[in-house]
Amino acid sequence: MYLSRFLSIHALWVTVSSVMQPYPLVWGHYDVCKTQIYTEEGKVWDYMACQPESTDMTKYLKVKLDPPDITCGDPPETFCAMGNPYMCNNECDASTPELAHPPELMFDFEGRHPSTFWQSATWKDYPKPLQVNITLSWSKTIELTDNIVITFESGRPDQMILEKSLDYGRTWQPYQYYATDCLDAFHMDPKSVKDLSQHTVLEIICTEEYSTGYMTNSKIIHFEIKDRFAFFAGPWLRNMASLYGQLDTTKKLRDFFTVTDLRIRLLRPAVGEIFVDELHLARYFYAISDIKVHGRCKCNLHATVCVYDNSKLTCECEHNTTGPDCGKCKKNYQGRPWSPGSYLPIPKGTANTCIPSISSIGNPPKFNRIWPNISSLEVSNPKQANVCDNELLHCQNGGTCYNNVRCLCPAAYTGILCEKLRCEEAGSCGSDSGQGAPPPGSPALLLLTAMLGTASPLLV
Repeated sequence: MYLSRFLSIHALWVTVSSVMQPYPLVWGHYDVCKTQIYTEEGKVWDYMACQPESTDMTKYLKVKLDPPDITCGDPPETFCAMGNPYMCNNECDASTPELAHPPELMFDFEGRHPSTFWQSATWKDYPKPLQVNITLSWSKTIELTDNIVITFESGRPDQMILEKSLDYGRTWQPYQYYATDCLDAFHMDPKSVKDLSQHTVLEIICTEEYSTGYMTNSKIIHFEIKDRFAFFAGPWLRNMASLYGQLDTTKKLRDFFTVTDLRIRLLRPAVGEIFVDELHLARYFYAISDIKVHGRCKCNLHATVCVYDNSKLTCECEHNTTGPDCGKCKKNYQGRPWSPGSYLPIPKGTANTCIPSISSIGNPPKFNRIWPNISSLEVSNPKQANVCDNELLHCQNGGTCYNNVRCLCPAAYTGILCEKLRCEEAGSCGSDSGQGAPPPGSPALLLLTAMLGTASPLLV
């Protein structure tokens, strides 16, 4: 009876756990770069792919407006109320904090009433276009992980373009077009993200979904990141392994979600009618109360920490890599070409660590080391250096090379290349033990032993 009751409770717990877990644990979070494990050879480092946590990236950006004097309030001016476009007795005055609407109010804490917001000058120079570029810069490559959300305090613009840069603002590419009439504004047929597929997910579309006039429930514009993820991971993003596999193997897809800068181009304010009311131009302007950009520093799967110091984001690189994005091997660790980490195999991925370069090797120092785990060197990069082969990286003392990834050593020997006597580790080697010291070997043996032995930190 007790056994059957236990099995029933266990089955119920498994069912409840599966329902409560929104995303499967199997795809992991890649929040650890290395761990210590114990093997027959003692402590070793087990390396894995890793990345920083996703966060609110608006905390780290710099904002630039063009034209620079487009913000309202200098000189002071009146504008029309949002709810009643003909009640034009509201004031914007840059010299009075309560009446000022500077750009930083696009990124402050929301939830207060009334909302704080940035506001442009009104369209007093009509018919000259009222256009504004809002550039968000990070001076760092970031990967977007959630929808970009722009909340307007005014009506949403009749025409707008969201653009991205991958080279710190030197060149720009469109991300998405927004218009009340896509065909008229941009000569494009209107579409929504739901019209896309896995094969067309990178298509740049024009949408009419977010461009309407003065409505209290129509303030938000999205750029849908998660809907695009869902083409690979499913509608609830449960199959992240599929998404990670695509990001690993399709550079264009990875680059699509990667930016250094974003630019919001406001081309025409919300008119709400066919014609502009020239008698009430103070009703036309742009006002944005909030911009949300969630993402992570791009560290090429070689870091879990991104530091913000001196107004600059930098990855704290692991795996013997260096650079703002961990995009190259450290000095003296260029024994094979640099490679980004890989999300695969799930759940730990592959670290693709940099290994010591031949030019940096001298006599192997006699330190007690944590040796790199051989499994962490099994990467998918066909250009990687082998652990052993039958040309230069010979297994010593009768060892045999297994699939170029490890040496199978005789019982009396151990080490990466079977270069150490087991009795030496135990301190039991003697002149009559029948186990002499390993043969002096060639300089190449000492060279390669040091190269592999210095691939991980010293054990203190």
